[in-house]
Amino acid sequence: NGLLFLLFTYDIVLVLFPQELQVTGVLDDCLCDIDSIDNFNTFKIFPKIKKLQERDYFRYYKVNLKRPCPFWAEDGHCSIKDCHVEPCPESKIPVGIKAGSSNKYSKVANSTKELEDCEQANKLGAINSTLSNQSKEAFIDWARYDDSQDHFCELDDERSPAAQYVDLLLNPERYTGYKGSSAWRVWNSIYEENCFKPRSVYRPLNPLAPSRGEDDGESFYTWLEGLCLEKRVFYKLISGLHASINLHLCANYLLEETWGKPSWGPNMKEFKRRFDPVETKGEGPRRLKNLYFLYLIELRALSKVAPYFERSIVDLYTGNVEEDADTKTLLLNIFQDTRSFPMHFDEKSMFAGDKKGAKSLKEEFRLHFKNISRIMDCVGCDKCRLWGKLQVCILSSVLKLLLTLNFPPGKLQVFSTVPSLFTEIEDRKCGFPASSMKKMNILNLCYMCKNVSPVCVNDFGFIVFVSIGTISDSFFLFLFFNVYF
Repeated sequence: NGLLFLLFTYDIVLVLFPQELQVTGVLDDCLCDIDSIDNFNTFKIFPKIKKLQERDYFRYYKVNLKRPCPFWAEDGHCSIKDCHVEPCPESKIPVGIKAGSSNKYSKVANSTKELEDCEQANKLGAINSTLSNQSKEAFIDWARYDDSQDHFCELDDERSPAAQYVDLLLNPERYTGYKGSSAWRVWNSIYEENCFKPRSVYRPLNPLAPSRGEDDGESFYTWLEGLCLEKRVFYKLISGLHASINLHLCANYLLEETWGKPSWGPNMKEFKRRFDPVETKGEGPRRLKNLYFLYLIELRALSKVAPYFERSIVDLYTGNVEEDADTKTLLLNIFQDTRSFPMHFDEKSMFAGDKKGAKSLKEEFRLHFKNISRIMDCVGCDKCRLWGKLQVCILSSVLKLLLTLNFPPGKLQVFSTVPSLFTEIEDRKCGFPASSMKKMNILNLCYMCKNVSPVCVNDFGFIVFVSIGTISDSFFLFLFFNVYF
């Protein structure tokens, strides 16, 4: 459920810096102006987001910061004290958070008796699974392959002993002193190897690029404008993410340290170095515009995911009944605001051409972003790695939601239909997304049917159409498949 944590990066900190250094105008590749986003964020979203960030449901994140870099030998972890991440003891984690991703949305889902009832229902409704070992191996391989096909990022295994809970409020995103060749190696790998860019085209202000005289990046943007919409969007999202990280570092900078007590706050000099149009030769305003574009994409994702959380059976369960109710009310207010925004990005404008070409491009798009998520394990500063992994996971959730999960309007249900019998199964006791049908049973059914064809997917899971051999065209079963953000 990485999508929820985008609330931690869903603030634009430009309000901390002078008006003359902020940008205005209409964003490219969408029908939205920056002033509208600023006003909407300042008066509607930002104040509520700040409150929501303090709630227990959103402050804890389980992450593995010890995964090795898969691309190059690590330079060693940063020894600066501000790079350190203080893990949170499990004894301090709310019971609902520790329940795991499959049961954390409902109080009843964490009740022992209700879980026993769910297990009994699974046994009673189980499908005969007497299959050969060879078939079972094939199902496992199929499931593993299928799971890898729709993720936009490399997910941490939360069951790993190396995975620890982190309190995000006690480990805020801020300047740590991590910089130099190690940091640039990470960003250079992201831009040069994953943003659909040929080696002959150099990014503006790239210290690793050869001298280009008076170019000032114009050749780069001439190249960028010649790309298709999808590849331009990819670059803008990465650039916007980079700008967001830099802005948070400028807004929460170590100003001084007296008697061992650090003082943190906005650093105007650092902000100008990174974004001032004169000091950056015009590159700074472009970066800030890409940040607004990223905001717009995330805003659209929030409005699209709203129907799931508006369901009465979905609770943001931590174990604190009163706070959980207030948290959901506040979240629904934010969703209501996001849906009222009049100038949302239209994700349907992407991958809308030739079906075969669009499918191939979308897969390339997904794999490039997944590769970026793997690069996050090469960040040498633990705190930078924490927030890098979190924000890339967030953006991967946004992309998956907007680009791969399309759904018809209506209630989300699991149901089966037989000519003489109609049975509706509402998975209330188990709590979403603990489906009453085990994946293995579904795979067995698919194997026996010999004919599986996806008909559509929605925001929260795959709806898979299964035709039962040649018995009858009217004898069919819809299965609601859980997917994880």
